[in-house]
Amino acid sequence: MVGPRTGGRPASAGLAAGRSCPGCGGPRFDQDVPAGGYRWWYVDAESDCGQFGLTIIAFIGSVFSPYYKASGRHDPENHVSLNVALYGKRGRRWAMTERGKGALWRDRTTLRIGPSAVRWDGEVLVIDIEEQGAVFPLNVRGQVRVTPMVYGQRRFRLDPGGKHVWEPLAPCSRVDVSFSDPALNWSGTGYLDANHGAESLEDGFADWQWSRAHLKDGSTAVMYEGKLSDGADFGMALRITPDGQAEVMEMPAPVVLPKTAWRLDRLTRADAGYTARVRATWEDTPFYSRTALSTRLWGEDVLAVHESLNMRRFDTGTVQWMLPWRMPRKI
Repeated sequence: MVGPRTGGRPASAGLAAGRSCPGCGGPRFDQDVPAGGYRWWYVDAESDCGQFGLTIIAFIGSVFSPYYKASGRHDPENHVSLNVALYGKRGRRWAMTERGKGALWRDRTTLRIGPSAVRWDGEVLVIDIEEQGAVFPLNVRGQVRVTPMVYGQRRFRLDPGGKHVWEPLAPCSRVDVSFSDPALNWSGTGYLDANHGAESLEDGFADWQWSRAHLKDGSTAVMYEGKLSDGADFGMALRITPDGQAEVMEMPAPVVLPKTAWRLDRLTRADAGYTARVRATWEDTPFYSRTALSTRLWGEDVLAVHESLNMRRFDTGTVQWMLPWRMPRKI
C-alpha cells in the first residue's frame, strides 16, 4: 500500500547516472538489453482541445509480459511489443501484441516491431502504427509525430545500485496525431522519455508514483517516487528547464487521490493547501493506473499526466493469468 510521503527527497534516489549527448538528441534504439533486463521508450500526449490523449510505449524485454516472466527472462529480444492506447470520448483503442525476436529489427535510429516502426529522423520521432486491439480486435492504424521542444541533458538512477535508469529525452514536445482507424486527427503537447534496467521491475520496486506537467515558461515538472523492493523509499522532484537542465526541487506536499475502480492507491503532489483533481482515469487495471490531473505546482496551476504502479499486485498469480487477455502474443 502506498502511504503519503512527506516533503524532501529520500537519499536513495535522484542520483545522476551520466550525461546525455548534448546536441545529438533523440532516442537510440541500438543499445544492448541484458538478459533479465529491459528497455522502453515512452510517449504521452494530450490534445490542445483537451478531448483526447494517448500513450505509446515500445518495449524490448517487455516488463509487464507474462510470457517474458514465465520464460525466465533469458532473451529480452524475444519479447517485444508496441503498446498504443488512445483515450477520449470517441476512438478509444488499446493494443499491445507481444512478438518474438523474428519480428524485431533495429539500428541506431529505427526500431521495427512487427508491422509497426519507430524512427528518429534527426528532428522528429515518427511512429508508424499498424496494430490490432486486444480483447476487441479493432484495427489501430496511423502515424504519430513527436517533435521535441526541449532535449533533456541528464539521466537518473531510480535505485542506489543504478540497475534502473530513467532518461527524460524530450520532456516537452509537440505531438501530431493522424489515424485512419479510428479516424482521428489532433495536435497537442507531449512528453518523451526512456527507461532501461538490468533486472525485472518487480525485483527493483514494490510500487511507484510518477507524473509530469508542463509549466508556462517551457519547463517540465516531473515527480518520481515510491518504494524499492527492499522497502526503502526513493523519490525526486525535478524542474527540467527549457535548456534541458534538471533543477532539483523540494517535493511538494503529498495528496492522496481517490482509489481506482480496482482499489489501486494513487498518490500525487501539490502545493500545500491545494487539492489535486482527477480529470479522467485513462487506464484502470489491477496493478497500474494512468490519470489526467489538475494540480498546482510551485505556484502554478497545471495539467498533469500521472501513473501509479504496484509491482506486488503485478506479481500475483491472478494478475499473471489475466494479462494474456490484454497482451496476446504472436510469434
